[in-house]
Amino acid sequence: MNFSSKLKTLLPQKRWQRLLLEAGLFVAVILGAQYWQTRDLPAGAAPPLVGVLTDGTTARVGAGDTATAAPTLIAFWATWCPVCSAEEGNIVAVAQDHRVISVAMQSGDAATVSKHLQQRGIALPALIDADGRHAANWRVSGVPTHFVVDAAGNVRFRVVGYATTWGLKARLWWAETFPA
Repeated sequence: MNFSSKLKTLLPQKRWQRLLLEAGLFVAVILGAQYWQTRDLPAGAAPPLVGVLTDGTTARVGAGDTATAAPTLIAFWATWCPVCSAEEGNIVAVAQDHRVISVAMQSGDAATVSKHLQQRGIALPALIDADGRHAANWRVSGVPTHFVVDAAGNVRFRVVGYATTWGLKARLWWAETFPA
């Protein structure tokens, strides 16, 4: 067997090794970026989040929330955020099966946010965070930011940036199926 034929038999093996290495590096970069984005966000016991939603109901998560027997998705977003607009359908889809508290961060008063939601065809009430007080309490510095809080009031998952419907539902399922 000459050198050329040996090289041809080795190339496919080297190609798969290279592809595997590149895939591993890609996953490491994604996981590293996600870790970096969520490093300052709360973990463990959820900070309190209490307020009146745009539909007049009261939202309560964290300390003193005894009414919840299932995980809750808390979604911080803004009317001026293009990524939030791109994922709003995902949040609405999750809200059909799970408890969702939508927090409109620095997006104006209740009338402004309600008008925005109505124009976009979103039937999901929002907690108004015009001054960023709730965002600061949850250490949210950018939107969209999502938290999955389990029934015991603990932050189980934190996601910064675009989130898919199945990704959010999977996290909620995990928090419900495997309590901390």
